[in-house]
Amino acid sequence: MPTALPQLMKSERLAQRPAGPLRATQSMYGSSNTVSTARANPCASKDETMLKSYSISRGMVFALLLSSPLAAQEANLSTVIATVGGTELTLGHMLDVKRQLPEQYQTLEDSVLFNGLVDQLIQQELLAGSITKDPSWLITAMENQRRNILSSVVINALRADAITEEALQAAYASKFPEGSGEQEYKASHILVETEQEARDLLVMLEDGADFGGLAIEHSTGPSGPNGGDLGWFGKGQMVASFENAVMGMEASTYTGPIQTQFGYHLIFLNDRRLTAPPTFEDVRSELEVEIQNIAVEEYLQGLMTNADIVMPDGAIDPSILSTLDLMEK
Repeated sequence: MPTALPQLMKSERLAQRPAGPLRATQSMYGSSNTVSTARANPCASKDETMLKSYSISRGMVFALLLSSPLAAQEANLSTVIATVGGTELTLGHMLDVKRQLPEQYQTLEDSVLFNGLVDQLIQQELLAGSITKDPSWLITAMENQRRNILSSVVINALRADAITEEALQAAYASKFPEGSGEQEYKASHILVETEQEARDLLVMLEDGADFGGLAIEHSTGPSGPNGGDLGWFGKGQMVASFENAVMGMEASTYTGPIQTQFGYHLIFLNDRRLTAPPTFEDVRSELEVEIQNIAVEEYLQGLMTNADIVMPDGAIDPSILSTLDLMEK
């Protein structure tokens, strides 16, 4: 895990921070350990010289690489930013670490980020070099890391190639054909407790009574004082039986009784309308994701169809994931 980057937001004090032993810090990756590059002995002149030398060297690298646009242009992925025990650490290593940082750290100024990345790489190399024998699981972990990186390269390429203006326009036309849109309904209702009450009110409506007036006088719903007006609503906003009844009605007609968990309804459909579909720009991002997902899925299905995949005949107990220790010696 990264060790120097927890100090990024305090990078102006990196060279001046006191030397010390391993110490826990809170980082962008959660809890981590930060390792000092000198011993915790303020009286040791040799250690003080080492720390000053390291700070000056790092500052010189920073100045050389970023002091001018020309210098930045001449630097390349192979440019060495530090050598630790004969191992060269390069700008390529730094950029690989940078690309894996959380998004909030990607926007930090280069002058803030540079020192933290140098620290991290140096400290990681020191820690890695202190191991005398590779862990038994290292090869397995590296195989997984390689597989993950290469599959991400393929997915990113597929996603980038899938997006064209023509593809987006075609997806929009397919999803929102001309004349498409959602139906909306403007209705009123009278809600009562029993079916008989509803049927009695229905007779009154057939005799010419005003629907709004009956709602004000008899409806037990909260819309009663407003003549039962429910306003405009679309599909999925009302309980199923109520919605189904409304969807089959013509404007300026009534129906009922319709039973729901709330009681019995008489419904009057005031009007219905077709809403306009969203604009292309409103759904552009959504269409991009859909097109990219389809491209990846289709490519993967092609690979699966032509691949030679062999699974073991015997079933493996899933609980092995909790009982087998990868790092067990």
